[in-house]
Amino acid sequence: EPDDVVKVGQALARLQPGDGAAPPAAAPAEAAPAAGNGATVDTDAKASPVARRAAAAEGVDLSTVSGSGAGGRIMKADVLAAKGGGNGAAAPPAAAEGEAKPLRGPAAMLAKAMEESRSIPTATSFRTLAVDTLDAKRKALNGALAEQGMKVSFTHLIAWAIVEAGKDWRAMSRSFEERDGKPNVVDHGAINLGIAVDIEKKDGSRSLMVPCIRAADGADFKAFHAKYEELIRKTRENSLTADDFVGTNITLTNPGGIGTVASVPRLMSGQGTIVATGSIAYPPEWSHSPPERLKTLGVSKVMTMTSTYDHRIIQGAESGSFLRRIDELLSGADGFYEGVASSLDVDAGIVSRAHAASASAPPLVAGSTTTSPPSAVQATPDEELMQAVQAATSLLKAYRTHGHLSATLNPLGGDGKGDPALEPENLNLTPELMEQIPASILRIGVPGETLLEALPRMRDAYCGTIAYQIEHLSSHQQRVWLREMIETGAHRKPLDKTEKRGLLRRLIDVFQFERFLQKAYLGQKMFSIEGLDSTVPMIDELATIARKDGGEQVVIGMAHRGRLSVLAHNLGRSIESIMAEFEGAKALDAVKRTDALRHGGTGDVKYHHGAEGLYESPEGDVRMRLYPNPSHLEFVDPVVTGGARAAQTEHAGPQMHHDTKVAVPLLLHGDAAFPGQGVVAETLNLQSLDGYATGGTIHIIQDNQVGFTTDPKDGRSTPYAADMAKGFNVPIIHVNADDIEACVAAIRLAMAYRAKFARDIVIDLIGYRRYGHNETDEPAYTQPEQAAKIKKHPPVSELYAKKLVEEGTITPDEVEGDAGERRDELSGILKALRSKIEAGEFEDPTITGGTGELDRTKSPAVETKVSEKRLRALNEELVRFPDSFTVHRKLRKPLDRRLEILEDGPIEYAHAEALAFASLLTEGTHIRLTGQDTRRGTFSNRHLVLHDEKTGLTYAPIQNLTGALAPFEIHNSPLSENAALGFEYGYAAASPESLILWEAQFGDFDNSAQVIIDQFIAAGESKWGQTTRLTLLLPHGYEGAGPEHSSARIERFLQLGAEGNMRLANPTTAAQYFHLLRRQARIKKARPMVVFTPKGLLRLGEAASKLSDLTEGTFRYVLDDPNASQRPEEIKRLLLCSGRIYYDLEGHERRADAGSVAIARAELVYPFPKSYIGELAAAYPNLEEVVWVQEEPANMGCWPSMRWRLPDAIEGDIPVRYVGRPERASPSEGYPAAHRTEQERIVLTALTA
Repeated sequence: EPDDVVKVGQALARLQPGDGAAPPAAAPAEAAPAAGNGATVDTDAKASPVARRAAAAEGVDLSTVSGSGAGGRIMKADVLAAKGGGNGAAAPPAAAEGEAKPLRGPAAMLAKAMEESRSIPTATSFRTLAVDTLDAKRKALNGALAEQGMKVSFTHLIAWAIVEAGKDWRAMSRSFEERDGKPNVVDHGAINLGIAVDIEKKDGSRSLMVPCIRAADGADFKAFHAKYEELIRKTRENSLTADDFVGTNITLTNPGGIGTVASVPRLMSGQGTIVATGSIAYPPEWSHSPPERLKTLGVSKVMTMTSTYDHRIIQGAESGSFLRRIDELLSGADGFYEGVASSLDVDAGIVSRAHAASASAPPLVAGSTTTSPPSAVQATPDEELMQAVQAATSLLKAYRTHGHLSATLNPLGGDGKGDPALEPENLNLTPELMEQIPASILRIGVPGETLLEALPRMRDAYCGTIAYQIEHLSSHQQRVWLREMIETGAHRKPLDKTEKRGLLRRLIDVFQFERFLQKAYLGQKMFSIEGLDSTVPMIDELATIARKDGGEQVVIGMAHRGRLSVLAHNLGRSIESIMAEFEGAKALDAVKRTDALRHGGTGDVKYHHGAEGLYESPEGDVRMRLYPNPSHLEFVDPVVTGGARAAQTEHAGPQMHHDTKVAVPLLLHGDAAFPGQGVVAETLNLQSLDGYATGGTIHIIQDNQVGFTTDPKDGRSTPYAADMAKGFNVPIIHVNADDIEACVAAIRLAMAYRAKFARDIVIDLIGYRRYGHNETDEPAYTQPEQAAKIKKHPPVSELYAKKLVEEGTITPDEVEGDAGERRDELSGILKALRSKIEAGEFEDPTITGGTGELDRTKSPAVETKVSEKRLRALNEELVRFPDSFTVHRKLRKPLDRRLEILEDGPIEYAHAEALAFASLLTEGTHIRLTGQDTRRGTFSNRHLVLHDEKTGLTYAPIQNLTGALAPFEIHNSPLSENAALGFEYGYAAASPESLILWEAQFGDFDNSAQVIIDQFIAAGESKWGQTTRLTLLLPHGYEGAGPEHSSARIERFLQLGAEGNMRLANPTTAAQYFHLLRRQARIKKARPMVVFTPKGLLRLGEAASKLSDLTEGTFRYVLDDPNASQRPEEIKRLLLCSGRIYYDLEGHERRADAGSVAIARAELVYPFPKSYIGELAAAYPNLEEVVWVQEEPANMGCWPSMRWRLPDAIEGDIPVRYVGRPERASPSEGYPAAHRTEQERIVLTALTA
C-alpha cells in the first residue's frame, strides 16, 4: 500500500507473461497518470507519511487536525495530540500481527523485476527546467486544436522531447547484456519509449503498467500522439496485450502528478534509461509570494527532471547532455514546437507567437531562478519598486539594442554619441533602487547580484571597443544565444602570454612588410593595409577555428585594399614573388620572356590576382584560396560563395553530399562598396536558399571611413556601412581595429555563430587608411582633418606593444628585436632577388611554363553519340516515379508520349536535353542546373522535377537513375542574374570537371549580369589563367514578344569572343542540342559556352529529331541544305543564317519557287567555323552570291561579326550581302503586327530579291 515501509530487496509484485511473450516492462511504483498535466496535492498530501499511518492506526480524521510543520504540514505529534484531545473516531480493529498476503499476477512480477533491478549499477542526473515556455506553447496548441476535440498535455510534449533528444544521444536507448559470459552493449536501432501509467482500481488499490511506444523516433508527433493515446485507452480498458509491453529501452515516469518534487526510480533490466519528472511549481523561495509579484518579476515555474541510467554503458556526461537537450527543446530550440504544430496541421505561427508569462522580463535564459529570495523585494512590494523593475528591463533592452551608439569604435577618436535610453537617470533609476533589484530576475548574463553591480558590466559588454547589433534578428533562438555569448563573454576569454606575443609578432610582421615595400618601391601602387592591419591576424584566427571544427579550406574574396599582405601572410605566397611583381619588366627580361605575360594572356595588375596556399594553424594545415577579382569590387562575392559551395560538395556517387564544415567562405568588403553595390545584397539573399547555402559566410568590412574621396555621409544613408545586412537577418559585430584582442574575439563569436546557425554574419572592422586611395594619391586634398589625425596616429603594432610592455608580457628590447629581425629578413629577400635578376637566374613561379602562350589549338573530337540500348533504358527511368506519386493530370500524356515517341520520333528539345543529362550522369559527370523557373522551365518544357498533384511533394526521376555515378542538382534561383550567375561561375571554377549550367528566364535579361560575363567569364583566362566549363542557356528568338523578350544580344558575346576564350552556339535541332551538351561535358579543353536556346522551336515538329540522330553523329558546326546538296550545280544563292529564322525561310510558301537558293545554318558562331563555311560555299560551283540572313537588326546579332569574317572564309570574288532588320536602337518591334510584317519582308527578300 502507499507509504508502507518495506525492507530493501523485498519483492513487491510479480507480473506473469502470456504464452510465449516476454514479461512486460516494469517501472517504479512512484508513477502517476502519464497524460496528466500535474495535479493539485490533496488534503492527505499535506500530512507526512508517518502522520498518515498514525492517523489510520488511531482512527483520526486528518481534515480535523491542524499541522505544526512548515507550511501547515501535519506531523505525527499533531495526530497523537488530536487523538488525546478526543478529536478522533474509534479506531478500527487492528490486523492480526504477522498476517501475510501473497502477491500474485502483475504485482508479483513487478516485485520480481524490482528485485532484479538491484543488480544494475545506476547513477542519476538531475536538472531543473523552466516550464513557462512549455506551458505557453501547450496552451497555444490546445487553443488551436479545440475545434478538433484534440488535446496536448505536458507529458505528451515532454515525452516527445525525450524522443527527439534521444536521437541526438543514442547511448541513452542502448542496453547492457551478457552473452556467453561476456559483457555487450546492445543498440536496438530505435527508441522504444515506455510510459508508466498508474491505475487506481475500484477497490482503491493501485497498479502500475508500462506499455511501450515502439520505434517512437520513426514517427512524427501526430502519429506519436495517436499511439500514446491508444496505449492509455487500452490501459484504462484493461485491454493491453503482452506485445504492448515488449522492447522498452527508455521509460518515462511522472511522480510529479502526486506532488513529488524529484524521484530516483528503479531501472529495469534491458533498459538504458528511466526519466522521472517532478511536480510543476514555483521555486521554494518564491512559493509564498503573491502571484501578481511573481508575474511582475518574471519568475517562472520549474520542474525537476532526473535521468537514471545504466552506468555500465552510459556515462554521466551523456546523461547530463541528454537532459540539457530535453531542456533546450522544451525551451523552444530548433523549432521544436513549430514542428509539433506542423505535424498537427496547426499554423506554426500560432506557437511561435505564444510567449511565456514571464516574457515581460528581458529573456536571456528562460525560467532563470534565484538561489535565495531577495529580501528587499519581498519587504517592499510597492508600486515604485515594480516601476523600477520595468524601467530596468527597458534599460537593459536599450543596452542590447543601442549600446553600440556609446561604444568606442573609432581608432581616430570621437567616442560614440550615446543614446538617452542608456542613462538610468532618464528612467528614474536611482542607485538605491538599482541596488534593490536582483540581477537574477532580469535574465542577464553578466556577473552581479543586483542591477547596480551588473550595469557597469553590461556597459563593458555592449559599449566597449566591440559592439553588436543583434536585436533586429527575427529568430528568438539566435537573439537569446547571442545575448548569452556577449554577456557571459564566452568569446572574449583572456589570451595567455604566448597568444599575446604571437599576435604582436604578427602585427609587427605586417607593419614591417608594408613599410618595406613603401620604401623599396616608392610611388608604386600597392593599396596598403595600414590602418586595418588587424585583418591578417583575424584571418589567422578564422583559419585556426575552421580547422579545429573540421574545416579543410577557407575561400576568400576581397578587393585590392591589403591584398598583398593577405597573400604574403595568410596564404603564404613567397615574398620574393611579390617583390618580383614590383620589379616589373626587369624580372621578365631576366627570364627572357618579355612577351610571356602572366598565364600567357594579357595578365592583370598585381593586386587583382588570386592565389592558393597553405596556412599552418596550430590545429593543422588549412588550404587558403583567394579568388582573383577585378576592380569591380564586390562582384567577387557570389563567386566566392559558389566556390565554397563546390568545395563543400562531394560529387562522387549518385547522391549529393553537402558538408558546410569543409570550407568556410570569407568576404572582405570595402565600407563604401558594401552598401553601394547591389551585388552585395543579392549575395546576402543567397545565404539560406537550398541551392546556394554555404553554412554561413563570414563578412569583414574593412571600414577605413572613406570611399576613395567620398565621405560616408555622401556614400550611404545609414550610420554604419554594415546596416544593409540587417535587412537579411544578419547579426553585426562592430569592432575597433586598434584593439587586436577585440578583433580576435569578434572572429571567435562569428565562427561560433556560423557553427551554431549556419548563417552569415558581418564584422564591421573600423579602422582608417594611412595613405590615399593608393600610394600616389593625396588624401589631404579632400579629407584634410582626417589625414592630419592619421599622420599622428601610431600603428596598431605600436599600440599593442606598449600595452604588453606595460603589463609585463614583453620587454621593449624584445619588441625592437622582432621588428629588426623582420626588416633584416625582407632586406635579404630583396637583395637576393635583384642578384638573381641581374644574373638572369630568376624563375617567377607565377608565370606559366612553356612558351607562355594560351592554348589556341583545335580541341580534339569527342564522341557524343549514345547507344540505342542505353538511351531506351534511361528513357524509361526518366518517366518512372513511385506508385504513390500522383503526376499532374496535364503532364501524364506528355510524359507517356516520351516513352512512345522514342520508337519513331520526334524527340523534342527538352526530351533530348533530359537524355543528354541522364547519359552524362551514368558516365560520372556531375551536373548542376540553376536559373529562374529552371525546374519546370520558363516555357513549361522541362519538368525534370515533378510535383505530386495531391500533396505537393516533389520527385525528380533524373535524381534516381539506377546507374548514376554522379549527382544531379537542379535549383530554381532567386530573381537575380548578377549574383546567381556569379555563384555558378565560382562553382564551375572550383569544380572544373562538373557541367555547370545557368539558364536565364529570357536571354534578354543576361545583361543584368554583364560584369560577371565581361570581367570573369570572358576575360578570366586571359587575365588570371582561370577558365571554366560554365554553360549559359539563353532563350533567344524573334517571335513578336517585344524588345524585352527577343534577344540574348548575340552581338555582345561575339564581341567578347577572342583567343578561343569561349564557345557560342545556336543549335536548331534537338539532336544538335543533345550532342552539344555532351560535347561540352566531355571535351578535354574546358571553356565557357553560351547556348542561344530556342523558345518556339521547343515544340516545333521540324526541329525535333529521331532516335537515330542521337545514337549516331556528333555536333556539327554548320548544317548544309539537305535538298540543295543533292543538286549543287543549280545553286546560285547561298542563304546563311543562324537560329530559328531558318524555319521561317524553309517553311515559307515561296520557298518552292526558289530552286536556285540553298539555305544553310551556322550552329557554332564562335569560334568562327571558317574552314567549314569555306567548304560549304565551295561545294556549290555556280554560286553567285552569299547572303547572311538574320532577324536581328544590322547592328546586332551575328552580322557585325560575319560581315568581315565571311569574305575571308569564302574563296573567290563571291559577294556577301545582308538581309535583315535595319540598324536599330531597340532589338525588336513592340507590336506583334509590326513584327509579323517585318519578318515577312526579311524572308521574302532573302528568297526572291
